[in-house]
Amino acid sequence: MRLPEEFKNKMIRLLGDEYADYEASLSKPMYTCLRVNTLKISVEEFLKISPFELTPVPWTKNGFYYDASIYTPSKHPFYYAGLYYLQEPSATLPAATLPIEAGDKVLDICAAPGGKSTEIACKLAGTGLLISNDISASRLKALQKNMEIFGVRNSIVTCEPPERLSAIFENYFDKIIIDAPCSGEGMFRKSSSMMTAWEQNGNDKFIQIQKSILTEVVKMLRPGGTILYSTCTFDPGEDEDQVMFLKSLDPSLKIMPIQAHEGFVPGNPEWSSVEDADPELKNTFHLFPHKVKGEGHYVSLLTSDSEEEAFSSVNRYSVKKYPGNVNEIDEFLSHLKTPFYADELEYRNDKLYLVPKDSPAMPGMRVMRRGVYLGELKKKRFEPSQSFAMLLKSEDFDNIVDFKADSIEVSKYLKGETIDLSYVEGITEPESGWVLVTVEGYPLGFAKNTNGVLKNKYLAGWRMMS
Repeated sequence: MRLPEEFKNKMIRLLGDEYADYEASLSKPMYTCLRVNTLKISVEEFLKISPFELTPVPWTKNGFYYDASIYTPSKHPFYYAGLYYLQEPSATLPAATLPIEAGDKVLDICAAPGGKSTEIACKLAGTGLLISNDISASRLKALQKNMEIFGVRNSIVTCEPPERLSAIFENYFDKIIIDAPCSGEGMFRKSSSMMTAWEQNGNDKFIQIQKSILTEVVKMLRPGGTILYSTCTFDPGEDEDQVMFLKSLDPSLKIMPIQAHEGFVPGNPEWSSVEDADPELKNTFHLFPHKVKGEGHYVSLLTSDSEEEAFSSVNRYSVKKYPGNVNEIDEFLSHLKTPFYADELEYRNDKLYLVPKDSPAMPGMRVMRRGVYLGELKKKRFEPSQSFAMLLKSEDFDNIVDFKADSIEVSKYLKGETIDLSYVEGITEPESGWVLVTVEGYPLGFAKNTNGVLKNKYLAGWRMMS
């Protein structure tokens, strides 16, 4: 791999005698990993049913390496069931590092495509609130799908610049994660386009973007809250200097220790251009591809030691509650063995939603997803959504048909085909009407059973390609 000369000289300054090892690592295959969705299955249970040989990623409890030359997890039915997320190993570090507590209000300010948000949702385990934001509407499509397939119910997805959020959410969040837009130096092995972009943009463009984000983010952290700042670049101007900039914006922020693992390289105060840089920068960490089984990354954790009383003026969202008297909807909901709380259901324009408790009002903002879209009343019938199915566990619904992962029926279902159950051996035919289709007990989506024939309702945009 031919590296830009300016970048090469910088890395020699940073790495010294280790530079040759770094450059050699870029010609080796990338590592790949999957991260278990603990909203749907425990790590222990997944390891029992995993069709892949897995090795733990040291810095995350639910991440595992797999050999991409042998396995293709993205084509397995368990992937469509949302049992795991595929992610570059080093990219799992930020969300794994952020200390989430039950009930936290969390902001993922640069959230697309959803790797961090899905893991934060797992750590919240249905409590608190997660606001996942990205300025790019096109990138948010992947985020929304990933949140839906994971079965996340306590999240709001927004598409706003940071200054619009800070105007509403002053002193609001317990935890904020900023995996900032960056020059992508740690991704050169993954994508040659990142190197081309670096040659065009360098570091200065992103340094200014990062500062603009951090300037707004500190306004939204409650006193005593915690911020995680990370990038996928090596440049001290985007890493150590930004941590110092963050501290200058809020003197109550202190750099916190992060658990080190083999190959982690401590941040270096001497690399910072800031005079008298905080020696605690040594508690931040760089990941280099010649030192760890992953790509390049940087991560830092800062907590406010302010003891001021937290005050936020955010109003509560006014839910247009479902009145509970629409026969078609009531009939469908009667199949749920674990009913929703009445104050969580919203009914607007013939559409039914599951809204997170204590949702904040966000007037005038681009809210792309508030909780879960459950379905719609169409021509006197209720059509449940794909996201409704992904929210459920098999024991939550009273009419189920379950297929083996290696069955032709699962493949047909994921491709959107009709399934005639009379030709399927060993299947107990479900009752007529709406059926939850599962793979080895894990929901995939809905179908409509008529005389033993399943009319496929799997979402067209999610279907498996032949």
